[in-house]
Amino acid sequence: MSDRCRIIGVLDNGAAGMTADALRRIHEAELVIGATRTLNLLAADIDVNAEQRDLSGQLTQVPSWVAQALEQGLSVVVLASGDPLCHGIAAYLAGKLDRSALEIIPNVSTLQWAFARLGLSWQHAAIASVHSRDAGEWVSGAGPEHGLYALLQQLRNATLVAAFTSPQNSPDRIARMLLAEGLAPEFEILIAQHLLQNDECLSDWLSIEQAALQQFADPNIVILHRKQPQPDEALFGLPDERFHQRTPERGLITKREVRAVSLARLELRAHSIVWDIGAGSGAVGLEASRLCPQGHVYAVEKNEADYAIALNNRASLKASNYTLIHGRAPADISAWPDADAIFIGGSGGELRELILLCLQRLRSSGRLVMNFVTIENLATAVETLKESGAPWDVTQLQASRSRPILDLHRMQAENPVWIISAEKPDNE
Repeated sequence: MSDRCRIIGVLDNGAAGMTADALRRIHEAELVIGATRTLNLLAADIDVNAEQRDLSGQLTQVPSWVAQALEQGLSVVVLASGDPLCHGIAAYLAGKLDRSALEIIPNVSTLQWAFARLGLSWQHAAIASVHSRDAGEWVSGAGPEHGLYALLQQLRNATLVAAFTSPQNSPDRIARMLLAEGLAPEFEILIAQHLLQNDECLSDWLSIEQAALQQFADPNIVILHRKQPQPDEALFGLPDERFHQRTPERGLITKREVRAVSLARLELRAHSIVWDIGAGSGAVGLEASRLCPQGHVYAVEKNEADYAIALNNRASLKASNYTLIHGRAPADISAWPDADAIFIGGSGGELRELILLCLQRLRSSGRLVMNFVTIENLATAVETLKESGAPWDVTQLQASRSRPILDLHRMQAENPVWIISAEKPDNE
């Protein structure tokens, strides 16, 4: 029985960019697995008697191909692009096969070549890949299911990002995503095309608007550079004035003091999935999105004017991990993923049904937090939580803010708010 499968990195200059040992391993292999392009690049170096299998569109079959070949005592090589452990096939195979059955022979990543061509230091660069299934053009508010979502999250805080692309998730599509998210003025983009091939080409640094209208040769690497430092804005406890609010009825917002306590009771983590039901101006959900940079917030608002205001606030805060729908709960939220934390700021008259649904859809140890200003809603919530068996508690919060009066100051009370916190019951 052959001891290990060799996963060997290949660049677009084929054998010219490989070590003698790597080429020897390929020539000795009895089964060579690779994409169409890598198999063609090394056709002269693969033994004529060796079996070749094209993994294009068949990635899920590769672990079983390798395992079966090793059981038969065959010498197996898998050809990968560049560094097999940098958004490559090696990590996938290591998760499916015994790690001791794999030997990884890396090559220089095409990212390294792109930065080398530019003479640009890259140790602080974020590395992304959009080499996934075609999810179509980016739509503002799309969630983690979209192929460009992870890249957008990295761009939120990064100064320099390099991304592997695909024919579908191309540089121009990436540029159009930045336009849709209002990030175009903040970045410039460069595309390295056909690296290590005779027609290798690096574009100039382009504006996002320019790149959105151009076509680029595939394969390529995209490098995005932030032109100016980001504003240093607080992550938590933003002032009420930071959010657009409905006028002339100004004040239809979860005020800063109540917002801070409610967010604290949600016990958010960096990866939390959060629901915001009755989003209003979006203040709670948008602050939650800033506290969960690797998570996502799903929000719903039934009032059309408030929905538009919340969208405006999303754009102002550049909250790319925030999806807002115009609809009602619970009718329009069934497709959302289960939540780690749920905030209810408005119920649309279906409070009991909504609480029971939320408790059911919370993940283990999940938190439900609700804000009420009326005694009737408070009573309904408490009775429903009692029936459900969920642990709960109530905090009444009444803040007073200083206001000037001539050359003095007085305290002006805000409306009292009840904050109900509950946990997912053990029997759920």
